[in-house]
Amino acid sequence: MSDKARKNILLIVVDQWRGDMFSYLGTPGLKTPNIDMLCREGVTFRNHFTTAAPCGPARASLLTGLYQMTHRAVQNTIPLDSRFTNLGHELRKSGYDPALIGYTTTTPDPRTTGPNDPRFFVLGDIMDGFRPVGAFEPYKEAYFAWMASKGYTLPENPEDVWRPRAGAPGATREPGQLPKELSDTAWFTERALTYLNGASNRNWFLHLGYYRPHPPYIAPEPYNSMYDPADMPAPVRHESVEEAAAMHPLHKFYIDTVNQRGFFQGADKLGSAMTEEEVRVMRATYFGLMTEIDDHLGRVFQFLKDSGQWDDTLIIFTCDHGEQLGDHYLLGKLAYFDGSFRIPMVIRNPDRAAEATRGQIVDRYTETVDTMPTILEWIGADIPRQCDGRSLLDFTYGAVPANWRTEVHYEFDFRDIFYSKPEGVLGTAMDQSSLAVVQDDDYKYVHCAALPPLFFDLKKDPGQLKNVATDAAYMPKMLEYAQKMLNWRLAHADKTLTGYRASPHGLEIRR
Repeated sequence: MSDKARKNILLIVVDQWRGDMFSYLGTPGLKTPNIDMLCREGVTFRNHFTTAAPCGPARASLLTGLYQMTHRAVQNTIPLDSRFTNLGHELRKSGYDPALIGYTTTTPDPRTTGPNDPRFFVLGDIMDGFRPVGAFEPYKEAYFAWMASKGYTLPENPEDVWRPRAGAPGATREPGQLPKELSDTAWFTERALTYLNGASNRNWFLHLGYYRPHPPYIAPEPYNSMYDPADMPAPVRHESVEEAAAMHPLHKFYIDTVNQRGFFQGADKLGSAMTEEEVRVMRATYFGLMTEIDDHLGRVFQFLKDSGQWDDTLIIFTCDHGEQLGDHYLLGKLAYFDGSFRIPMVIRNPDRAAEATRGQIVDRYTETVDTMPTILEWIGADIPRQCDGRSLLDFTYGAVPANWRTEVHYEFDFRDIFYSKPEGVLGTAMDQSSLAVVQDDDYKYVHCAALPPLFFDLKKDPGQLKNVATDAAYMPKMLEYAQKMLNWRLAHADKTLTGYRASPHGLEIRR
């Protein structure tokens, strides 16, 4: 950091970006030169995982530092308990006015408002504590109004701007209806540059969210044809969809029910019916959307350099969750496979003392709950005891924090919500419709509350195509991992008040 006492924070949160599709970590052909530059000037975390999916639970963990088992906003539409603090509230205590571009997919605590609150009629809204300066949810109305102000005539259903310009809906190399100047990625960037222009005379925090590479999988020119489908990695999946569906009842449910309409505007076929060729076309579009984000982040980074703020700004690039993208015959962020949970994480610490680690890659396991503690430590603020995560700041100085985790944990809840109803099909009660995962370099254990467990030998089966949970030879090892999961849950039960204690000398506080 420069000699000035400025401490700005830029938290970039993209949506649905897989951690194993990242140029700096070796994905061949992917063009993201600006993010690569950020990696060269920062520290990149190879084994970074979200602790929950989809958007609402993932962002609740990201912005509260809590595992899903504690914050209990377990699905999109499920409320976030108001008793928990969050990054926005904590930044305000330190004099920041935390600005947010994008969304958090947060449903409010119903005990703090009434049943007619408009936020209960949508998928999610903005988390309390942040000041929206470019809100995308819940209706995308600010974005559509911006398009109209630019002279674009919106269709009757504004979301049809994400239909292909020609041809049938589905995986296609056709461009979308919009020119690149009117894409949602362009809009988020314009909002960011407008905010940064006005904030340069004070310490600032900006949550800069991007919708991409989230579906609909349609890209504007030239990004739609930038990548050749033949060069895309093939999907990791069984020889047949029937073989995949036989692995586990939850896997079968999603194979049988996830429709392409949630990924291609106007489509109406099962996602599991996509051919390998269609998956490759989809992945080429996905790569194009990544490159579009990178081009626009280049504009943001250049502004910070030109305005003299680059060396006063902590920059974090991360994501809410991943995407199956055809692996295991699945689309979306769901179930228990790595594609849904492994995500990018890059931290550029501007402190001069961090220069020796620039460009390094950290292989230790890190989690999305570590984000909030990292930011708070960097500005010298107290980290709330509620936080399950730990600061990653030491890694940017070349140190490994003591007793660092040797495994990663994440959770997924599949209770009925308005757009997915597994309970009746699976025969699980609402509060039994959940799973938790413990995973390291060697094994992955998936514990389901009311369904069979899964166990994968990752050395022999890195694609996780063979469940060995019923193999007697693996029973001792599976028990070991079940015990690891129990230890994790015991250590991370809600601890908000457990550091306080009464004594003959009055209230004592133990950190």
